[in-house]
Amino acid sequence: MTKLIIVRHGQTLWNLERKYQGHSDIALTDTGLKQAQAVAERLAEEAVAAVYASDLSRAYKTAGYIAAKHNLTVHTVPELREIKFGDWEGLTYEEISVRWPGLLGKLWTTPDELQIPGGETFHQLKARAYTAIEKIVADHPDQTVAVVAHGGTIGTILCAVLDIHLNHVWSIRQDNTAVNIIEYYDGRPTITLLNCVSHFKK
Repeated sequence: MTKLIIVRHGQTLWNLERKYQGHSDIALTDTGLKQAQAVAERLAEEAVAAVYASDLSRAYKTAGYIAAKHNLTVHTVPELREIKFGDWEGLTYEEISVRWPGLLGKLWTTPDELQIPGGETFHQLKARAYTAIEKIVADHPDQTVAVVAHGGTIGTILCAVLDIHLNHVWSIRQDNTAVNIIEYYDGRPTITLLNCVSHFKK
């Protein structure tokens, strides 16, 4: 059995300001660093054989705390980045709504149909992220692996595992440093934990 522990990164300033981050490289806040330390403590007793992360600092910094508990280095995987929000990056919901009236609503209602201006589609995100996950799982038979990524990215991965429509991507909540566990038995995935943040109490 291969055990995949997928973690969302810690809090960033743009999370607090409700700005769309995408591929923008935004650092963790002090709270985000504490969240990263807390999730690392939580996973310290797991027999983690490898740690992977998006190459954006909010993800690989979070992953670094996890890796340190196991004397491992972080393998960065650009394919695990958040969706590219293109022209929306750095803007708030309100600012986007003014500049692209009617378009932002599709992000929440029919993300499957959305083409983000200057950015990606959720189909593109799912394709690159889940291909990366499949490779990681194939490379680590019968091992436990930690992966740190982003809310939208993790949502599409879980949609792929559950074989559900991408319009349900936001139905799977992902808080900062949420822990999700997928166990693979003979290549068949079973989700055993979703969005667990019991390690971090505000």
